[in-house]
Amino acid sequence: MSYKRCTRQLSVWGIPALYAGTAIVAGLTLPRIESLIFPNLVAKMSVAAAMAVYSAIASGMIAMTGIVFSLAFVMLQFSATAYSPRLVLWLAHDPVISHALGTFTATFLYAIAALTGVDRSGSGKVPFVSVWVVFALLVASVGMFVGLIQRIGVLQVSRMLVFTGDQGRRAITALYPPLEFAAAAAGSEALRALPRRQTIVHSGRPSSVQRIDLSVLVNLARASGAVIEMVVAVGDTVVERMPLLHVLGAAQPVDERKLKGGIELGRERTFGQDPKYAIRLLVDIAIRALSPAINDPTTAVQALDQIEDLLLRLAQRRLEIGMFHDSSGKLRLLIPFPSWDDLLQLSFDEICFCGATSVQVMRRMNALVNDLIPAVSEERRPSLHHWHARLNATIARSFADGEERTEASQQDRQGLGMPVPASMNP
Repeated sequence: MSYKRCTRQLSVWGIPALYAGTAIVAGLTLPRIESLIFPNLVAKMSVAAAMAVYSAIASGMIAMTGIVFSLAFVMLQFSATAYSPRLVLWLAHDPVISHALGTFTATFLYAIAALTGVDRSGSGKVPFVSVWVVFALLVASVGMFVGLIQRIGVLQVSRMLVFTGDQGRRAITALYPPLEFAAAAAGSEALRALPRRQTIVHSGRPSSVQRIDLSVLVNLARASGAVIEMVVAVGDTVVERMPLLHVLGAAQPVDERKLKGGIELGRERTFGQDPKYAIRLLVDIAIRALSPAINDPTTAVQALDQIEDLLLRLAQRRLEIGMFHDSSGKLRLLIPFPSWDDLLQLSFDEICFCGATSVQVMRRMNALVNDLIPAVSEERRPSLHHWHARLNATIARSFADGEERTEASQQDRQGLGMPVPASMNP
């Protein structure tokens, strides 16, 4: 299990539990420490007033916690139906939610526990530090409440699209080198002569491939003189007895547990090594917006804005990164990655089908394709010309009236805003 995955699980359960445990211990021990070290340091309030304050804070915090998180879960559920359940599930793991829950719980529990220190042994004293800790926790709770409301604001459609695009942009930067970096030397043809020594298969419930640890698998292959060929790609779902990888030409068997340790599996896809997942979610939002039940082509146009940015960034990157070599330059690992054609199909196919009768979507897609053509290298342009022809065929099929066809065939980055002049077309 990777560090990030452990951190995510700790964020869901461990952080609130840590806050709660610390609050209870502090509430029970801090007044005692004060009475021993600073017996004369007391708050200038009566015992009755202190107990009323503690009780009010405790009861108010538990009520506010219930109301705030009920509203948050309702908004998440609404967003799951409006956007994509996979995207909202990712946001639900946000550590801000865990810290907010932990802070609210700590304020409630500390106020209850600190009550035991008020008028301890009939002294008639109210510990000074304990009182101000309660107020500090109350202020921190208000701050976390504001932060949580701002975080929930991400669920607005424009922010949700930008958030998803940001995940894809980070993944592209981390995964793909710029075009000017030379491609690795070819060597996959020689694999046909290598005998297959091992095949590692998946056992257990269906899981998604979240990440492949390149250094672990390369080192394992080098130690045994082998080449590891991944059968699955990041983002694939693996089921029982499905092959994960082949070990080719190994001088000795490789530890199966170590090989499986180089493949991180989880319940859902992640963005880290999978920029196409960001495109997948943007497409999901777009086609959901284009469904007859919602009929919101403007949201689809906004999703296409983010998709265009991701494709432009991918166009400036070397996508042929599936071969990994050791320090001596020998091929050790092969991993399937999507090609330029695969990325275009993922980006356009479903939106083109679902938005075929939307003038706004067709105009925006025409502008997108024509913006990409001069921005990509020569060998990638035929795919874009193919999609330009497909868009024209879709428009011809979907609009019977000649004037409507002409209108839908224009290029407009706003969908229905300002068409691009013909003189500016590439």
